[in-house]
Amino acid sequence: MAANHKTSAKARARDAEPVPADALYNLSLEKGLQVLRAFDAAHRTMTLVELAALTGMSKGSVQRTVHTLQVLGYIGKHPQTRRFQLLPKVVEIGFNYLAAHPLIRAAHPYLSQLANASGETVSLTEPVGPEMVYVAQLLTTKFIPVLTPVGMRIPMYCTSSGRAYLSRLPTAQARALLEAAPRERRTPATLTDVDAILKRIAQCRKVGYATNCEELFLGDMGVAAAVVDSAGRPVGAVHVSPPTSRWTIDEAQKRLAPMVIECARAISLAMAH
Repeated sequence: MAANHKTSAKARARDAEPVPADALYNLSLEKGLQVLRAFDAAHRTMTLVELAALTGMSKGSVQRTVHTLQVLGYIGKHPQTRRFQLLPKVVEIGFNYLAAHPLIRAAHPYLSQLANASGETVSLTEPVGPEMVYVAQLLTTKFIPVLTPVGMRIPMYCTSSGRAYLSRLPTAQARALLEAAPRERRTPATLTDVDAILKRIAQCRKVGYATNCEELFLGDMGVAAAVVDSAGRPVGAVHVSPPTSRWTIDEAQKRLAPMVIECARAISLAMAH
């Protein structure tokens, strides 16, 4: 178990680059954020010992950090198990970011139009390192095989939104991002070879949209287009998630791709004004 905890801790710290000597850098704040990030769907409640193993912190350091977060209202104890868990106040941090985000504000009416026209789940993502994070989503009322809530992160290399974003970067920069990222085979259909992925990205540049068919989740597809700023730099991507139970990839490309391209174009224009 300890080895698995260490692996998870490394995965969670993928964004945390070594920090140079800095008199203003607050290690206590870093530890607090590290503890908050340790909780997820697989670790909804934890003991101090489990938190220490998962974060790599000493038990004493974890105890002090958790106590502070308890006092501030971000962490509490489960009433039955007495194990530590996140409290609703944590949502405030992410909500404040989303509420003030100009991209989300500009995108909302166009995402709504796309959701109505397509009849499928529509999402807006933006880049975080080698991943895309969901920042807005409109769910279909129909069956969906996979839940991908706002805040969830997905890898660029095997998703339509990631490839759409990468298609608007110089090839060398896109290659560097792909080569630096872990590229595990999520399903039998997942592309992991950098050159093969770059070929898909090159095709996206030609047609204006990217696709993914069961490369991240079985039963799930994606059709995406990049959102760009006034200088043509990519800032995110719009994608529709048609399930394989209702669509073939050919049908999705023919019927949904033009809608996705137009939605991304409209958002990009709205961002420029």
